Amino acid sequence: MDWSALIEFDKELLLAVNGSSSLFLDGLVKTLTTAATWIPLYVSLFYLVLKNNDSVQKIVLIVACAGLCVFIAGSLDDMIVKPLVARWRPTHDPQIGVLVDVVNDYRGGNYGFFSAHASNTFSLAVFFSLLIRNRLLTFFLVLWSFVNCWTRMYLGVHYPGDILCGLLWGGLVGTGVWWLHGRIARRWSSGRVFVSEQYTPTGYQVVDVDVVISVMLFTFVYAILRACYFLYV
Repeated sequence: MDWSALIEFDKELLLAVNGSSSLFLDGLVKTLTTAATWIPLYVSLFYLVLKNNDSVQKIVLIVACAGLCVFIAGSLDDMIVKPLVARWRPTHDPQIGVLVDVVNDYRGGNYGFFSAHASNTFSLAVFFSLLIRNRLLTFFLVLWSFVNCWTRMYLGVHYPGDILCGLLWGGLVGTGVWWLHGRIARRWSSGRVFVSEQYTPTGYQVVDVDVVISVMLFTFVYAILRACYFLYV
C-alpha cells in the first residue's frame, strides 16, 4: 500500500471540509465541540440509568462502564497513542498548517492521531445504544458522535484519517465494554423479557428515553441560537 499517497489524500480531504467563510458556522462549531455544551446530555443519560435500574450495583456498574469507555477510548489515546505516533494536527503540520482555516485561533495540542473526540463519543454512543436498544436513541447518539467528528475537521484539528481511526477504536471499545457489562450484570438479571411498547427490549421506559432525545434536540437548538447571538455582539 502506498502510504504516502494515502496521507496526501487525507490532507487534501481535510482542506476540502475544513472551515468556511461563515461566522455563523464558526460559532456553531465552537459551541458544538465544547465539552461543557454536552453536560445536559450526560446528566440525562444518568437520569435514564438511575430511573430504570432497581439496584445500586446496576447503576454503579453502568456508570463505571461509561467511565471505562472514556478512559480506554480517549484517555489512553491522549496519554499513549498521540505522543507515540506523533502525527501533527493539521493546524501544526509544517506542510499544510498555513492553509488550514483556523477558527478563533484554536489550534489544539501538537498531535492529533487519533481523534479522542471521535473515539470517546462513539464508544459512548455504541455502549448506550447496545445497552438500551432504542432505534431513535441510537440514531441521535450516532448523530451526536458524527457531529463532534465534523466539528474537529471543520476546526482543522484532525484529519479525516484521525477521525476514522477514532471511530473504529471507539466502536470496538463501546462494544467490548458492553460485552463486559453483560457478563457482570448477568448475575443480577431477573430474566424478564419486555414486550410492551412502553419499554425497550432491555427494560428501559420509552418515556425516559424520550427525555434524553429531547435534551439532545434542545442542545442542538441552543448551539444554533448561541451561534446567532455571536453574529450580533
